[in-house]
Amino acid sequence: MSPNYIRSFSEGCLRPPTVIGQFHTLFFGSIRMFFLGVLGFAVYGNEALHFSCDPDKREVNLFCYNQFRPITPQVFWALQLVIVLVPGAFFHLYAACKSIKQEDILQKSSYTGFYIFSVFLRIVLEVVAFWLQIQLFGFKVNAIYMCDVGALDKKFNITRCMVPEHFEKTIFLIAMYTFTVITVILCVAEIFEISCRRLGILKTQ
Repeated sequence: MSPNYIRSFSEGCLRPPTVIGQFHTLFFGSIRMFFLGVLGFAVYGNEALHFSCDPDKREVNLFCYNQFRPITPQVFWALQLVIVLVPGAFFHLYAACKSIKQEDILQKSSYTGFYIFSVFLRIVLEVVAFWLQIQLFGFKVNAIYMCDVGALDKKFNITRCMVPEHFEKTIFLIAMYTFTVITVILCVAEIFEISCRRLGILKTQ
């Protein structure tokens, strides 16, 4: 791929053809990633080390933590961010290879339809991630987790585990749900903006 294609691709990713799309890029690329990268590490970075059960044995702690966290929230949200970026990245890669200028995307119906489809696909992926997050983490992190340790051939089947900083994790969960809702709203608003531009209600940039 030539340097011109790479430059066009990067400009397309950083400067979408709509005002709301540009705001979404700013919100998505800076605030959301900063929140996850910095605060997420502070809240979840040492969770496995401080997760303790009764009896406080390493094998019990590891077994119960894996049961409590089939996937860590940090990994899940990082995957969510990457996957949600894919539709837009494919579109801008296509536009770069076809030498389509950003200002021309909203002028030709085929380009506009392709772009709207990428935004719609982004909405679908965010909604799926929202549903998966509910199934995996719920809306609240309890201070006590009841772990089934029957598979370890222990004399007891259920043990109590302490979840560290459960209140902070609850707040973080709510914040990540909020970010997902905001990005979905921005995507819907972007489709609305494109429709208004196509109908001539708003002036095309």
